[in-house]
Amino acid sequence: MNRIKSLNITMVLFIFFIMVTAGLLTSVCFLFFYAMDIFPFPFLTPILSPFIALLVSSIIGTSLSAMVSEKFLKPLHQLINATKVIAKGDFSVRVPEINSDSEIAVLLRNFNHMAEELGSIEMFRNDFINNFSHEFKTPIVSIRGFARQLQNENLSEEKRREYTGIIISEAERLTKMSSNVLLLTKFENQQFITGQTEYDLDEQIRNCIILLEKQWSRKNIEMNVTLSKVRIYSNEEMLSHLWINLIDNAIKYTDDYGKISIVLYDTRDKILFRITDSGKGMDEYTVKHVFDKFYQADKSRSTHGNGLGLSIVKRIVELCRGEITVESRIGAGTTFTVTLPKY
Repeated sequence: MNRIKSLNITMVLFIFFIMVTAGLLTSVCFLFFYAMDIFPFPFLTPILSPFIALLVSSIIGTSLSAMVSEKFLKPLHQLINATKVIAKGDFSVRVPEINSDSEIAVLLRNFNHMAEELGSIEMFRNDFINNFSHEFKTPIVSIRGFARQLQNENLSEEKRREYTGIIISEAERLTKMSSNVLLLTKFENQQFITGQTEYDLDEQIRNCIILLEKQWSRKNIEMNVTLSKVRIYSNEEMLSHLWINLIDNAIKYTDDYGKISIVLYDTRDKILFRITDSGKGMDEYTVKHVFDKFYQADKSRSTHGNGLGLSIVKRIVELCRGEITVESRIGAGTTFTVTLPKY
């Protein structure tokens, strides 16, 4: 609102400047002709004087407006042409920015920022479609291939059980992928948290750990859990997806006989959750992209996930107005830290 008022004032001052300048130049012209005794209007009468002055002033004012407005309105003309390009779907267009704090300069900078964001969204959308198509196609091709093998009447019972197990595994992978895509879409389209209640967060995290006991017990992982008594006001079902995805991710990338540490405590207005694994860790590039949809650092383990779990985690944290950070080094494990407001 302040920007709009400031722009209105600028336009008023601009018009006032043109009017005053035109009037002064008209007066100077009349005085010059009078002083040089070459007054071009010998027929001038008191009645015609105001009209002649108005005519000369209008000509001078129009000429000044044409010269000044061309420079003043040039950025707006460039902005109009750029918006036409944006409307056609080309988000690469940019307008030259002005090095000032004026309203026009702010408008140009915001437009370029908008075009950059739209370009990123379009690129992300294309990548999402390509990655999803690839991730969805891979298990389908695998299921089709092993199903054809099962039609072989000479197939041994051992191979038949092996191929059936692979088909079941790939079908479960498809089911999980579809569920995660729907879940992520739901959270991305959600702007506010509904169904909030106050409950014991430490108890919820403890239940999530027990729920995944089969996975970490199979790998003989040592779980070091330190959970302080914490109450939180939020959507219980939504936060359960957060903890399950983080714990499941830690289990997935922790080797047999490894360790996972889970800590929960609160301050006066914040809740802090930290999970650390003793896995292989990640390089800087992987840390930067770890929350991207379908991104998987270890392609050899791609069958264990679909690269959507941490994207869901990131969106849930954003909805809760919290923060999530990642610390990792190759050979030194990974730590995810989640900070949430209590209320």
